[in-house]
Amino acid sequence: MSSDLLEALNALEKQKGISRDVLVEAIETALVTAYRRNFNQAQNVRVDLNMDAGTMKVFSRKDVVEEVEDDRLQISLEEARKVNPLYEIGDVLEEEVTPRNFGRIAAQTAKQVVTQRVREAERGMIYDEYVDRQDDIVNGVVERLDPRNIYVSLGKVEAVLPQNEQIPTETYRPHDRIKVYITKVERAARGPQVFVSRTHPGLLRRLFEMEVPEIYDGIVEIKSIAREAGDRSKISVHAHDEDVDPVGSCVGARGNRVQTIVDELSGEKIDIVEWSDNPEIFVANALSPAKVLDVLVNEEDKSTTVVVPDYQLSLAIGKRGQNARLAAKLTGWKIDIKSEADATELGIYPRTVTDEPEEQWEDGEWIEESDGLYDEQSAADDQGPGAIDLYEDVPADDEMDSKED
Repeated sequence: MSSDLLEALNALEKQKGISRDVLVEAIETALVTAYRRNFNQAQNVRVDLNMDAGTMKVFSRKDVVEEVEDDRLQISLEEARKVNPLYEIGDVLEEEVTPRNFGRIAAQTAKQVVTQRVREAERGMIYDEYVDRQDDIVNGVVERLDPRNIYVSLGKVEAVLPQNEQIPTETYRPHDRIKVYITKVERAARGPQVFVSRTHPGLLRRLFEMEVPEIYDGIVEIKSIAREAGDRSKISVHAHDEDVDPVGSCVGARGNRVQTIVDELSGEKIDIVEWSDNPEIFVANALSPAKVLDVLVNEEDKSTTVVVPDYQLSLAIGKRGQNARLAAKLTGWKIDIKSEADATELGIYPRTVTDEPEEQWEDGEWIEESDGLYDEQSAADDQGPGAIDLYEDVPADDEMDSKED
């Protein structure tokens, strides 16, 4: 065997990380096929590669049988015992049949097999690497563009950024460095195919995890994201520690944390609101920066009617309904926005007193009161223990008259 082939196998093992045993096994299989094809042999053969000695031999394999039906695959017991008297029925007799010019054919075949196996191994390694990074953010360099797709180099593989995953307001040029979100990794004939996105909400989530230590450490949790890439996004956050301000953590000192993300997304506006399990509070927060007067909740339809001041109506709805649309996506609730004047005319604002039980403070504990009306003393009592008694030491009307006299 050529010493060059041995050196090549050793180099591939070090550079590509491909086991030499895998390559040797592939070469042996390919040489068996080459022997049968080039020497018109149909018998069962085995190729033995001795990597240390640099030798290569071919052995024919025949089953020892009582009656021979195919002399290319079988040998009689009598003939087998001429080679070795210890052979029995069912044994396999091996005999060297290495052709004189097999070395040249073997070298050509080995080269082709090694090249093909290296390519397959590299593709498999790349696929395994990037399939584990699916739903993660990576850095890339814009390689080339066509009318539909942008091709981004991730180092070992070229990823595809489809047109519908590109931010409409962005302009991409070759050699631009961008962060992308891996959405899908597929096996293909020419190697693994990686698809990336700049519009996926997961990109925004990963960027906040990178910029905000509290989110990375799990102290602050991102509850939901609503995004219209390139224009505006809303994100709701919740702190598991009462002493931590979730919104302030994401904004950062002087807004430096969120500004870094805005810059990465080419100026996309980001509203950060506090999450709440109370839909009235959550919906009101989600409509930020608009001021909300009241939120009426319909649990059955999972819908809400939001009342805002007349001058805040356009701000609450947003340009082309964007603010209301993003708030609905963020909260998962349908949102119907009414101005204060319209809500008053419909009789839904301000809310009327109902007969539903309301909690009152009395004798050191909260009790329910069903009449829905408060007298003056109960209004004072509602302030709870330690509240100032507004009616204590107030003189009666006759006393006031006598004092005036």
